[in-house]
Amino acid sequence: MFHSEAVPVKVRLSALVAALVVVALGAAASTASASWRAQYGVQDDAWLEVGTTKMSSLEERLATLDELGVGVVRYTLRWDHIARLRPAAPADPDDPAYDWSSADALLAGLQAHGVGAVLTLWGTPPWANGAQKPNWAPKSPSALALFATAAAKRYPWVHKWEIWNEPNQRGGLDPNSPRLYVERLLNPAVGALHAVDPRNVVAGGATSPRATRTALSAVAFMHGMRRARARFDVYSHHPYPRWFGRGRPETPLQTLRCTRWLTMASLQCLLDNVAQNFGPKHVWLTEYAYKTNPPDRFRGVTPTLQARYVGEAARRVYQAPRVDLLINFLIRDEPVIGRWSSGFFTAREVVKPSFYSFMLPLAEIGRRGGQTTLWGQVRPRSGPQPYLLQRRWRGRWQSVGAVRVTGSQGFFTRQVFAGPGSRFRIWSLLDDKYSPALLVR
Repeated sequence: MFHSEAVPVKVRLSALVAALVVVALGAAASTASASWRAQYGVQDDAWLEVGTTKMSSLEERLATLDELGVGVVRYTLRWDHIARLRPAAPADPDDPAYDWSSADALLAGLQAHGVGAVLTLWGTPPWANGAQKPNWAPKSPSALALFATAAAKRYPWVHKWEIWNEPNQRGGLDPNSPRLYVERLLNPAVGALHAVDPRNVVAGGATSPRATRTALSAVAFMHGMRRARARFDVYSHHPYPRWFGRGRPETPLQTLRCTRWLTMASLQCLLDNVAQNFGPKHVWLTEYAYKTNPPDRFRGVTPTLQARYVGEAARRVYQAPRVDLLINFLIRDEPVIGRWSSGFFTAREVVKPSFYSFMLPLAEIGRRGGQTTLWGQVRPRSGPQPYLLQRRWRGRWQSVGAVRVTGSQGFFTRQVFAGPGSRFRIWSLLDDKYSPALLVR
């Protein structure tokens, strides 16, 4: 279990209130000023739906999302699970063939807690694709569109949608043809969702980052989508790192040259490719993560590095033009070794440092001589948040200046005089929680 270290002196409530009054007028000077649109969220369908021994109730899991400060959840609406039988009126969410029970409670809970949702439509029922697997497209271009209509009517408060998952690789769509994706899935569903509510924003692409024996590169897939005259509002992509093995890992704040592998470290290349093919559309990053070692000895980074990269990825998205969304994949590790160990909890529900790094991301964004610039965010709740920046000095955590207040979305930047080897952390006063220590490099 990861525990934050206790600070030597607690701030009394009266002193805190007085400090907040003093700093409120000067808060703008300490806040970051760009990309306030950026939203940060998570995806873990199994954990959210089923839970665990320690978090058996949905309300407990939703409380964990509140503690983390999750703004949005990506969730897969499995068409093949919801419509196991062919509906007689497929555009009607009340058709008796539909079973929405797996999604209803979760989505109602998210709405009640003020957490947004991105709903990804995926999985063709056998009756719609000739008894094939769910990664096969439906035979009729209207089939998914009618299901999308029913889903949008069922959940009218949801306005963020994504069509399919990783259609550039055969595990997502077989055959992985961009023309098939556009004509059978994307364009019909986009038209349907816009018809139900013009406020619906629909993401197309949802591409995996690289070419493999069974996948087209996202670059090639985008070209094919353009030739097929794809229609969508934002482009979505999964910028996983090219490093999943031994050696030096790719970091989110790196800037790699453009290749056909589009990762967080080549985010500028993703934006360039989207603009070249579709104009200046905005981008959602709907899956991103680093696995940890333990448990994955061959493909994971240390829990400390995972926590650092959570903060660095948040900063990269904040500073990137036209990138509005970053989804961290998994809250809890999958129990099978070798699968996804990218959660904020281990499979045995031990908290990793990344839990607190998601709640209180902190990143080093520049250093010149003895001056270092730090960026961070306090995520729980909404509105300006009081915090203290602390530095490790002579074996103790000491405050750097007085209590400060973040911007309206919780962001801040700070310049400190500190060189390599210095350690900093955020103390969220209202949560009484601390970020993992950030080592200045």
